[in-house]
Amino acid sequence: MSSTTTINSIRPLSALGIGGPWRLPMSLETVRLSQQGKDQLIKLKRHTGIKQWNVLCRWALCTSLADPTVPLVREVITDSNVELTWRTFAGAHADVYRALITQRALEELGEVTEATIRQTLVAHLHRGIGMLAGDSSRRSVESLLSMT
Repeated sequence: MSSTTTINSIRPLSALGIGGPWRLPMSLETVRLSQQGKDQLIKLKRHTGIKQWNVLCRWALCTSLADPTVPLVREVITDSNVELTWRTFAGAHADVYRALITQRALEELGEVTEATIRQTLVAHLHRGIGMLAGDSSRRSVESLLSMT
């Protein structure tokens, strides 16, 4: 498949019915973690030396999205006191994260709505946190970089 074919087959987000070309629903203004996710991130912060929640959360999200399978746990109780704004969570690459999450919501749940986008984000974020925390070889920034 040529790159032209691939590019032409990508639909704009507006065609998926989410408002504007790169806007997520307002319900994603904040990203909240489960207590288990918070505890796992505390462990990762200690082992890697990365102090910011958002940086580790981005690594976790990308780790999960790189796995083509659907997360087994789709409903996550976000009961911790850790909450990030979307702007802090996604940073300068918010459009890229939005597109990736939206595409996976469409692939995994068959539709793009506020609920499916939020469910996809939370499920992949928490699966990725678990994947990073459960991998004893991921104890440093260098080991995270070697994943790329």
